[in-house]
Amino acid sequence: MRIHHHIPRWWPRTISATRSQTAPRSLLNPQALFPSLRLISPQTQNPRQIQTSRGQTSATTEIRIDNSLPTAADEVKTRSAKVQSVVEKKSSRGPRDRRERNEKEWQERKRRRLDENGNAKKASEPSYMSIQFPEEEIAAEERRPKRKVAVMIGYSGTGYHGLQINHKEKTIEGDIFAAFVAAKAISKANADDPRKSSFVRCARTDKGVHAAGNMISLKLIIEDPDVVKKINENLPPQIRVWGIQRTNNAFSCYQSCDSRWYEYLMPSYCLLPPHPESFLGKKVLESVKEHGVEEEYAKRIGQVKDYWEEVEKNDIQPILDSLDPGIRETVLRRLNTVENAPDDTNSAEEMAKPESTVESSTTNATESKQEISETKTNAEESSVAAEPASATADTTMTVTATANESKQPEAKEVHPVDRALKQIKAAYVAAKRRYRVTPDRISQLQEALDQYKGTNNFHNYTIQKSHSDPSAKRTIRSFVVNPDPIQINDTQWLSLKVHGQSFMMHQIRKMVGMAVLVTRCGTPLSRIKESYGPTRISIPKAPSLGLLLERPVFENYNKRARDQYNLAELDFGNYEKEIQEFKDSQIYRRIFELEEKENSFHTFFHQIDNYKLGYFLWVTAGGIDAAETRVGPMEAAPKELEEELGDEGEENPEEGEG
Repeated sequence: MRIHHHIPRWWPRTISATRSQTAPRSLLNPQALFPSLRLISPQTQNPRQIQTSRGQTSATTEIRIDNSLPTAADEVKTRSAKVQSVVEKKSSRGPRDRRERNEKEWQERKRRRLDENGNAKKASEPSYMSIQFPEEEIAAEERRPKRKVAVMIGYSGTGYHGLQINHKEKTIEGDIFAAFVAAKAISKANADDPRKSSFVRCARTDKGVHAAGNMISLKLIIEDPDVVKKINENLPPQIRVWGIQRTNNAFSCYQSCDSRWYEYLMPSYCLLPPHPESFLGKKVLESVKEHGVEEEYAKRIGQVKDYWEEVEKNDIQPILDSLDPGIRETVLRRLNTVENAPDDTNSAEEMAKPESTVESSTTNATESKQEISETKTNAEESSVAAEPASATADTTMTVTATANESKQPEAKEVHPVDRALKQIKAAYVAAKRRYRVTPDRISQLQEALDQYKGTNNFHNYTIQKSHSDPSAKRTIRSFVVNPDPIQINDTQWLSLKVHGQSFMMHQIRKMVGMAVLVTRCGTPLSRIKESYGPTRISIPKAPSLGLLLERPVFENYNKRARDQYNLAELDFGNYEKEIQEFKDSQIYRRIFELEEKENSFHTFFHQIDNYKLGYFLWVTAGGIDAAETRVGPMEAAPKELEEELGDEGEENPEEGEG
């Protein structure tokens, strides 16, 4: 633009270009013509003065205008000055200038956490996500290069609040992150936030869930050839790092994972039908007679139809016969009254009043059954819970007594009624453990698992998802039960393996819960297909104790790594021997021992069988219409049912899978 052509010759002023003003254009007023012009005194001696400085956001160009006509040379000089001014303006706020200007400030912010005003934060509460070091140590630490890697790990989830790291709870990732820092694979400057290392996990496992193979991708310092050894030295035996492999810089183990293999272990006695005197057992038999499907039901139940009748005859009746008539009458009254009561807690209260002071603890114990179960306090004593509904109150009564024993030096004498009830409960559990599953029963379970194959809507198998939510649709490639059970001590175990693209929170455990309930109750297999429909039904989640992540699969990435990146494939098979030893010693052994000690599976199915509301009656011949349903994904479950369904209010549906 030719400035001089728009300025009258009689205007002997020096003007300065700046970006501080805006005004309408006008040919009569030079300041209106050029909104960014400001007039200065004609005494200015420098005909062209360009003022720039680092950190200054504007530049000033001064042009001397005299009364003579501008020459071509003047025009060229004027235009050159303006171009140079624009260049200076751009460079003063360019990326390079900003980097230079903020380099020291950025480095300081990277090394220590600052508040919104740029002031150093005070030390806060201890956090598993933030490992703090003094600023002097951070400044003195040698800076070393980081590399994007895949870390292959295995762990037993017992005692941990799931995999994903958080501030307050003890998690698998919290211990692994601390081990990285201790092994100097993560610098002290980056120890206060895992995000600085681009920390990503492959599969988020729930509380108590195990993994023989899982993966974390992040940036680590791996120049030390013994880095894996040093990391493992800072980890407990139930967490292991199998190996660390270089990946391309854009790698994310979560996004690159094509599918996942999970294994679920459970005692074979889970396939036994509900005790005929339990609430669910009675409802199943009543519904079979009501709908006239006795023949079909008997065929599906097979050889286990009369199993509990034989237990009553051979195991329970001898205990009753050995009791004094008065004690036997009270025991039977306790059993029958609680069996027929509409609510376990109320019946326990009524029965506790005429009995000994020991029995009075039943009421409080029953009222707090779910809290006790949640903290696993009742696990040891619930191992002898009877199959009839009376077991609930009596089991929790004994738990409370056991908990109080640690506080009171003198143990109270056990009432003969309570001693007899404990014997009966132990007899029921022993009878369960004696059960040996038949090939026909395993085939029935496999038929139920086959109903999951393909892409289906699993909104009923997780929490807080509606039927219309697209993310509720998941693909299951296979779900297989091993036809050869394994014997561990006096319990027979079954292994189920599922291969899927991805899983939602509680999905696998609810799939197991549904398949097992359908098998043990002689329910038509069509009920599983019906669960994919819009009706919201309550499906209990099987215990987390038996679930473990076998391994994630990276088929597409491995192909690119081999063909394009010239990198090694991500293959857990390279550590097969170490992983198998770890599974035997840290995962399988823990599962078997905890089940024998806590009877998690017995307690789970006992609670389901004796829950006296109709939420699980979809297993009966009446179908889904016979069950109580909830409307909408956010409708809360009854408080006493939250643990079985996995609908605890504090749980985040995005927190984990499985």
